[in-house]
Amino acid sequence: MTHPADSRRASDTTGRPGSTTARGVVATWWYTASAVVFFEVVIVLIWVATLIQRGEQAATLLVVSAAGLIWIASTLPLVRTYRHRTGETTSLPGRSVLVPLLVAVAAGAVVFSVSGLWLMLALPLAQSLQLLDWPRPVRLRLVIVVTVLLVCLWGLDVNGTFAGPGGGDYFVFGFYTSVLPLMTVFSLWWWDVLIALDRARISESRLAAAEERLSVATDVHDLQGHHLQVIALQLELAERLLPDDRDAALQQLRAARVSVDDARQGTRDLATRFRSVPLPDELANARDLLRAAGMAADTRVSPDAAGAPASIFGPVIRETTTNVLRHGGGRRAALALTHGGEQWRYEIRNDTEESDPMILADNRGSGLDGIARRVGAAGGSLTVTTDDGEFRVVVTVPDGQAVRA
Repeated sequence: MTHPADSRRASDTTGRPGSTTARGVVATWWYTASAVVFFEVVIVLIWVATLIQRGEQAATLLVVSAAGLIWIASTLPLVRTYRHRTGETTSLPGRSVLVPLLVAVAAGAVVFSVSGLWLMLALPLAQSLQLLDWPRPVRLRLVIVVTVLLVCLWGLDVNGTFAGPGGGDYFVFGFYTSVLPLMTVFSLWWWDVLIALDRARISESRLAAAEERLSVATDVHDLQGHHLQVIALQLELAERLLPDDRDAALQQLRAARVSVDDARQGTRDLATRFRSVPLPDELANARDLLRAAGMAADTRVSPDAAGAPASIFGPVIRETTTNVLRHGGGRRAALALTHGGEQWRYEIRNDTEESDPMILADNRGSGLDGIARRVGAAGGSLTVTTDDGEFRVVVTVPDGQAVRA
């Protein structure tokens, strides 16, 4: 059977979304979003520079700049929403989407009215459409159509507004305005790929956990099946011998009792082997799990943490981490296992978005009562507090204590 600690190390090397991956995903999103907004800002600056080159008045430059900035601001909610896209949207856009699209149409109309450039009219709406949650085939067809349309409008501007001497000087304006939606789609495509990989890593982690559980279930089945079969045979033999040979029957009953003890000890050994993950690894697992959930998690571990009673703190770490994921709703968490004086002290704290005082009772009903009983059996104590939006669980256990498996 695979050791749980080995499973953790194996999943880390295969790309489980742990500390580095989770932070990398968040950082990549900000790079992607910043790139999209940066492209839009550059386009507006190119527009202004082009109009300056044409000798437009300051009022025209001011109108184009203001309309461009308003349009860029309207795309920010679309970019923010795109982070959680599914690519399976089939319904019509809601109000939160229609408003930015209307702003884009209005901005394009305003800049077209003062510049007469068709590219300026079409680009704001074309760009905003690329930020919606389209299915992949629709997105591909849309960006192709939009790019072709913008190139055609570029030609219309060159033959119209830019016609005459110096028309070639406006290549930068036409080229970058036309390819902005395409560059945006490439940036968002990279984000989609990263999310797909991250989901695959999470699925791989869950599959590894399922395989581990299946392996444990198989071991339990084999162990108990063997012992139960032996016990059944011994009891059947004792039943047959009882009328004629009581001594032999009693001997078989004693053998059955020994088999029961062997089965119980085997089960205990199997459970001990499954739960015997070193506590530093348990804390690392908890930290990585919290970070994979999008929280900023840190750990502080005593150098001699391997000597702490794992039979107590192992379940405590797992249960409290689950509580944070299930009930916390915050953005930060911190775990610590320290050794001071004559006791071990484990602490986990996290901020919570819930200010309801009932959160304490809710968490107590989620496994902390069982932890209190386990810790109390070892002479330790459990303290649960909420203070200034922070939920804290502290477990202290006297040095050298352990719980019978």
